[in-house]
Amino acid sequence: MSGPSTYVPKNAAARWLEQRLPILGFAHDSFVAYPTPKNLNYWWTFGAILSFMLVAQIVTGVVLAMHYTANTNLAFNSVEHIMRDVNWGWMIRYLHANGASMFFLAVYIHIARGLYYGSYKAPREVLWILGVVIFLLMMATAFMGYVLPWGQMSFWGATVITNLFSAIPLVGDAITTWLWGGYSVDNPTLNRFFSLHYLLPFMIAAVVGLHVWALHVVGQNNPAGVDIKDVAKDSVPFTPHATMKDALGISVFLMLFAWFAFFVPNYLGHSDNYIEANPLVTPPHIVPEWYFLPFYAILRAIPSKLGGVIFMFGSIAVLFVLPWLDTSRVRSATYRPLYKIFFWLFILCVICLGWLGSQPPEGGAVLAARILTAYYFIHFLVIMPLLGLFETTKPVPASIADAVLAKQAGQAGAAH
Repeated sequence: MSGPSTYVPKNAAARWLEQRLPILGFAHDSFVAYPTPKNLNYWWTFGAILSFMLVAQIVTGVVLAMHYTANTNLAFNSVEHIMRDVNWGWMIRYLHANGASMFFLAVYIHIARGLYYGSYKAPREVLWILGVVIFLLMMATAFMGYVLPWGQMSFWGATVITNLFSAIPLVGDAITTWLWGGYSVDNPTLNRFFSLHYLLPFMIAAVVGLHVWALHVVGQNNPAGVDIKDVAKDSVPFTPHATMKDALGISVFLMLFAWFAFFVPNYLGHSDNYIEANPLVTPPHIVPEWYFLPFYAILRAIPSKLGGVIFMFGSIAVLFVLPWLDTSRVRSATYRPLYKIFFWLFILCVICLGWLGSQPPEGGAVLAARILTAYYFIHFLVIMPLLGLFETTKPVPASIADAVLAKQAGQAGAAH
């Protein structure tokens, strides 16, 4: 998409390196000269925010691993040791714990932007699928990380979630035993989860590399949902235009991150996790972290254990086939009035599922969760395929330049 390299080494050392390993040219073509749609808004800064958060999580995680002890008799106290005795340990731990929440907040906004502007549609199917793979790896990493403090919610959350695999016919018990490293959640489980929690972020980084590669092959989507036709008229160089916008987006996001980490560091956690794990005492209400709550509500909404597992994993699996479920030829919801309504209904559905996931599974909460679970799947499997057939869309601009001019004309008219 970026065309032939325009990088010209400025000195002998750069020329020497470029002839042997053209990494400077690659960086220049990918992050300096790369043509970026000139109509991108601030919702596109969340890709850069996510990249920053991934690096922050890896750096803080590596430091925490230096002081953590993956042993059921020592893990809880090693976390307290980090908090009390390690220089700046409290800050690193709070940055890491709240960083996970910020990471998921950013990824949910990133996914919602993709859904709204049709970033999953051709030719970006592989780009979207790689994004869903990253999301799955993030969920696995976060779940295993939540177990490591070895508090009450850590232990019982691990017990509940790993037990789900036993519902899988034929191989379920074998998978559960392998995850546990025995016949219950114990020291081998903690060791396995610590090893995988340390490894998976580097796998995420590798898939992010593929994600960015795929993005640079097909080009960025944009609010108009039309591709770059004339590089000179429709695009601007990535630097300084996109880099400055990304820098501002990251700065604002860091203010929110810092507020949680330094002023309310335990607001998004659960107080029971400050009680050491006790297999003999079950918490009255076991809940996962907030970013898992919609899927937890779907899991509990289904009466059958196996059915709950199928629907919970199906709620993510459906995202893999989304590019083929949406039959509309128009990408952006800007020109799809009906889809725009159903999009916001879907967002409301997910938020309500999240709230229901935090409530005890009884009475009206269960019924509401079942209704919303049904709507979740209806949105993807029924509404999106049918909308493409029956929706009357608005005229789509012929180019990005036309979309920018139309927007400027609309703003000028509103000012008068």
